[in-house]
Amino acid sequence: MSARRLRKLLRGLDVPIPFDVRSFADRIAARRGKPIHLMPVAGLTGVCGLWIATDDADVIFFEEETAPFHQEHIVLHELSHVLCDHYPASASLTEMAELLLPSLDPALVRRVLGRTGYSSEEEREAELLATMIRQRVHTATTLADRLRAAFDGFHG
Repeated sequence: MSARRLRKLLRGLDVPIPFDVRSFADRIAARRGKPIHLMPVAGLTGVCGLWIATDDADVIFFEEETAPFHQEHIVLHELSHVLCDHYPASASLTEMAELLLPSLDPALVRRVLGRTGYSSEEEREAELLATMIRQRVHTATTLADRLRAAFDGFHG
């Protein structure tokens, strides 16, 4: 997906301002017609985030033992995989999903995504979209703050 197509995708997103990553995930879930569960996990080995899609829900695991800003970026990256509808296959990530969700029937898991680096096109695309979302949020938040400051104390 080109940067132009990612910008078009971004324009079609309902990004909450002020930004809250859980609210954003809920809006994407509503668009997809199934819930997205955000699950912090300590000590993810080899990845910062992991997306597991089933017929009934999407589950995004993210590293619990990192800064909140980094957690948010990890979730945005995984949500970007969801938005771009990526379908990577990796046996090692499937095994990781089974370890994280032992009660989940492996037959229900359709897609597994894990963030291990930026070597693949899908990883670069998800990282670019996550960065674009963050830039949009920052620009909108800054504008909203400036407007509030401009009208602060104005009682017309």
